[in-house]
Amino acid sequence: MTDHDKISQADQSLKEMLGDEPYYGVVSFLRAKISDTPMGADFCVMGIPYDLGTTGRPGARFGPRAVREQSLTLAEFEGELWPWDYKITDCYDVRDIGDISGFTAYPDRLSPLVEAAASKIIDAGARLLSIGGDHFISLPLLRAHAKKYGPLSLIHFDAHSDTWVDDDLNHGTMFYHGIKEGLINPETSIQIGMRTPNPDTHGIEIIDANELANLSPQQTADRIKHRVGHTCCYMTFDIDFLDPAYAPATGTPVVGGPTTQFARALLHKLQGLNIIGADQVEVAPHYETASQITALAGASVAMDMLYLMAAAATED
Repeated sequence: MTDHDKISQADQSLKEMLGDEPYYGVVSFLRAKISDTPMGADFCVMGIPYDLGTTGRPGARFGPRAVREQSLTLAEFEGELWPWDYKITDCYDVRDIGDISGFTAYPDRLSPLVEAAASKIIDAGARLLSIGGDHFISLPLLRAHAKKYGPLSLIHFDAHSDTWVDDDLNHGTMFYHGIKEGLINPETSIQIGMRTPNPDTHGIEIIDANELANLSPQQTADRIKHRVGHTCCYMTFDIDFLDPAYAPATGTPVVGGPTTQFARALLHKLQGLNIIGADQVEVAPHYETASQITALAGASVAMDMLYLMAAAATED
């Protein structure tokens, strides 16, 4: 290296010296700015590292970190983020506000803390993407969103219905409680990908895995749009919606699900829905191989849901 080269490097600003390759730097979702306030934000991303609601394999408390890490591979490119035609962090104020804490080993503290945190973000005018954690986190999130928007249409991607009739609060009962509390309007709600026993639909439309296997992404999107119409929708995506070949690292994997490509194509075709909030849950990275394909799938669908919320906000 010549003296001239050394001088040129020294003249670089610190900002120019900092890199954004996916294997180094501060980790945030899609490299969004890290902030502790939602004021002025368009969208906030919040982690909820909780897995005491799981009835199977634990470990989803590590999901938010793993999903954020894999999101860096999606954000490294300039310009648009495929299959979208723009880079959301260039066009909107997207903030990663970190993880909610204060409930470790105390499940009874989770719901009020998550509901309060989500309400602060919603009341500030931002739309919220949450990353779990096990699927029980959807219940306090629904409570926070319903306070502003009223009863919501649920768009639920999963291998399980999570509507089991039980007073227990876990990741298999939260949508039963959501219906019971009036947070969810079953008549405009739909569940996609079910492939476990579902004794009571509670009036929600079901596209089970066998039916889904015979539908294209466009046909499935049409069914969803017909069901929810122009209502306020909350979207929740359990990573076990995908076949375990594409998402093995989760608490309750079930064979017979769709591919990651199908899921992303379907999500892309749901533009136009009024999605006011969303969550991606149940990535449990300790069951992962070195490939980290489950966390990568979680990051990808979480990104897609953020874009869907942006499309909805633009149409408001």
